[in-house]
Amino acid sequence: MHGLMLFYATHPFWVWLAVGAIFLAVEVATGTGWLLWPAASAGLVGLLTLAVSPGPPIEIALFAALTIATTYLARRFLQPVLEGPQHPDLNDPTLRLIGRDCEVVAAFEHGRGRVFADGKEWAAVVQDGLPPATGQRVMVVGIDGSVLTVR
Repeated sequence: MHGLMLFYATHPFWVWLAVGAIFLAVEVATGTGWLLWPAASAGLVGLLTLAVSPGPPIEIALFAALTIATTYLARRFLQPVLEGPQHPDLNDPTLRLIGRDCEVVAAFEHGRGRVFADGKEWAAVVQDGLPPATGQRVMVVGIDGSVLTVR
């Protein structure tokens, strides 16, 4: 512990850079989006300590304030832009099925059946019209949970 305190006293920039790198590594591993802003805040505090060394209490308070402010601003203003209705979630593989053709693998009864799309078999419902026959090609027009709507 004494060695870390001595290192911090002589090189506070590198300590904050390491804190930011740890937050960034955990963010990359988890992909949550929550730890990106503490990582950036630690980097900013590190740059501040490189220019002016305000001392540990001020640095920690600045890190906390920057983390709260950047996280709030990103969630308030950046997230609605990125996750608007015209930009579906990139991590949801089912949304990529809309507009793709698939093959009916089980007969539709009462508007429900099974289709083969994207290398998997999916439950499906018919949007309108007559139920398709087994082997017929249909197009995915919507998704409700894990049930595809086909036409």
